[in-house]
Amino acid sequence: MALICFAIIVPQNYYLKELLTSSPRRNPLEKISHRGAHQALPENSIPAFLRAIELGADAIELDVHATSDGVVIVHHDPVAHAPGEARKRIADLSASELRRFPLAHGVEIPTLQAVLDAVGDRARVYVEIKATDIEPLVVRCIRESSASCAVHAFDHRVVKIVKRIFPAIRTGVLEVARHIDPVASLVAAGAQDLWQEVSFIDEELVARAHSANARVIVWTADDPDKWETLNEIGVDGICTDRIAELATWSLQLR
Repeated sequence: MALICFAIIVPQNYYLKELLTSSPRRNPLEKISHRGAHQALPENSIPAFLRAIELGADAIELDVHATSDGVVIVHHDPVAHAPGEARKRIADLSASELRRFPLAHGVEIPTLQAVLDAVGDRARVYVEIKATDIEPLVVRCIRESSASCAVHAFDHRVVKIVKRIFPAIRTGVLEVARHIDPVASLVAAGAQDLWQEVSFIDEELVARAHSANARVIVWTADDPDKWETLNEIGVDGICTDRIAELATWSLQLR
C-alpha cells in the first residue's frame, strides 16, 4: 500500500494560541482627549485643548491640514465655514484668509505651532495628518517645537513618509477594521502605535500588537463599561470625547 503524505503549509501571519497570552502594558493607561474638551468649547481649539488638560488628559488628539501658503492648521474637516462666508477648502486659503473663518466669537482656527506652544510639556500631542503631501510641513513644525508629539493617519503611506523624514518620531496607523494580521500594517509603515476603532478591539489583537512591542490605542471609546473591559485586556491608551469622566474613572486604577 502506498503511503500518502500531506504537507500542511502554515502562513507566515499565523499565530500559535499559546503565544498570544494576555500581556500587561508596561505603563499606566494613557488618557487621550479627542479634539479637546469640545462639549462646551469649540473642538480642535486651543481653549478646548487646555481645558482637557485641566480635566486630567495625559494627551490630546487633533487633526491637521495646511493652507495654500504652507501653514499647518488644526481642523478636522478639509473645508472651513463661518456665518456669512462661503465654504472654502483650507488648502485654497492663505493663513491670513483663514482668519475670516473663526470657530466661535474670539476663537480662531489655530495653527499647529500655536497649539504646541500653548500645550508645552503638559501633555503629549497626537497629530493626525488628514491631508496629502503635507508631511514635511508637519514634521518641520514638530521639530521646531519642544512639545512631545506623535503622528498617525488613516493613510499608512503618510505614516511611512513621516517616519522616513523624521525617524525619531513616534508614529501610529489608524484602523477602522479588524485585520487578520493587525501587526502587518504596523510593520509595513514602521509604526509603533496601533490606533484601533473601539468596535474591533479584542484580547487577541492587543496580544499580537504587544508581541511586536507596539502599543494599542483605542478610539473613540466613550462608554465607561467598555473602559473596564479595555483596561482588563491591556490596551495602552483610550481616546475619548469624555475626558473628564475617563480621568475620574481612572483614579480607581491606582
